[in-house]
Amino acid sequence: MTKVKSEFANDSRAALVTYWIGRNACVLFCRVWFRLSVEGLENVPASGPFILAPVHRSNMDTPIAAVCTRRRMRYMGKDSLWKHPASAWLFSSLGGYPVARGTADREAISRSIDRLKSGEPLVLFPEGSRQHGPTIAALKDGAMYLASKAQVSTVPVGIGGSERAMAEGSKFIRPSKVYVVIGTPIPPVPLEDNGRISRERIKKSSEELQHELQRLFDIAQRKADKT
Repeated sequence: MTKVKSEFANDSRAALVTYWIGRNACVLFCRVWFRLSVEGLENVPASGPFILAPVHRSNMDTPIAAVCTRRRMRYMGKDSLWKHPASAWLFSSLGGYPVARGTADREAISRSIDRLKSGEPLVLFPEGSRQHGPTIAALKDGAMYLASKAQVSTVPVGIGGSERAMAEGSKFIRPSKVYVVIGTPIPPVPLEDNGRISRERIKKSSEELQHELQRLFDIAQRKADKT
């Protein structure tokens, strides 16, 4: 992967302007095309790092997540997108950061912790890849492990209607109603005295996140269907 000085593009005014333009373009599109509604914005921290954890049913979930806060969010991206300096700067400015595919999870965790420790919020889909249907399956422990490792809260987000708007394999974005419900932050599992994290407590925290995502998803789906 090509290393460029702007890999994280934290302090560049041009980078912040690029993100602002991209973010507002996404918000405008979502509000017009999806008639997007959001509730629970007061649950998103106004400062400091946190993990935004949305339900994942569509490629549109990434731009939809941008409506949850005006702050610059960070997103994982495959490292090939950072192959050239120009594209590396652009994707970093838009909130992305590179993670090599096929490498150990520790690289992704390390890079994510770096972003959180720098004070930036991170978008992480706790279901992993896109899923289908109305049920949130058992989550892997990665999201809550990362939250506890960095000692940040996790903000669960239900997104209703995005799968109907653009399902997997679809080439077109349908003008379907999308409704977003943001839940209250879930605190991290505290570190033990030796600095380690209890796997049992992480598992329970992941189950809590799963149940809360299901609750929010159900609400979001019902409201998307009614309006």
